[in-house]
Amino acid sequence: MNDENADPTQKAVVLVSGGLDSCVTAAIARQRHSQLLFLHVNYGQRTETREKRAFHDLADFWQVHDLLDVVIDPLRRVGGSSLTDPGIEVTEANLEAVDIPSSYVPFRNAHFLAAAASWAEVTGAGRIYIGAVEEDSSGYPDCRPAFYDAFNAVIELGTRPDTAIVIETPIIELSKRDIVLRGIELEAPLHLTWSCYRNEESACGTCDSCALRLRGFQQAGVEDPLPYEAQDQAPKRRN
Repeated sequence: MNDENADPTQKAVVLVSGGLDSCVTAAIARQRHSQLLFLHVNYGQRTETREKRAFHDLADFWQVHDLLDVVIDPLRRVGGSSLTDPGIEVTEANLEAVDIPSSYVPFRNAHFLAAAASWAEVTGAGRIYIGAVEEDSSGYPDCRPAFYDAFNAVIELGTRPDTAIVIETPIIELSKRDIVLRGIELEAPLHLTWSCYRNEESACGTCDSCALRLRGFQQAGVEDPLPYEAQDQAPKRRN
């Protein structure tokens, strides 16, 4: 799924949440393709406004003008996640835990990919890029490589016979450290991203997403450009 020789003339849809992983994924897609289409999804997440701002900041930075902002309201209405249900607390990070955290949004990436596949089919894009990371897969089942292999088969079966759309997961095997270093290598605007699950001003530093991000920057020996409430957090290594 990681085609280093992708046709540069081929359009590519990039799922851009505004976070670190999607930013680096977009930078990789930009190397491979001359025309990118950025897709952002609002699903009632706590930091929806801040993520949307990051999405537009990244689009402006790379001068991407083909943008689609999708609202997937069923994820908010279904709930079951601390990201979409204000009655569920965003738990403190424990990177040694193997249980699915409260921030898991049930089957979220399937909704995202379905929207991306529809847009790709309409626009003639041959690739869909998503910043899934296997490092997160013990907590998020839809971040595993097998999930994307299966979804590629679903797209092939569920689109027109002459449609050829492939999901790309170029950072799925990277650690957060390597993602940070790859982003720096590609001169990706990491300062424009937002990863916190809890706050929209200063990042909390203690939710799962902040903890993974902070650990990645620490291990890379690079200062994270985002403002944090808890800069002294030293996230534990996941087993």
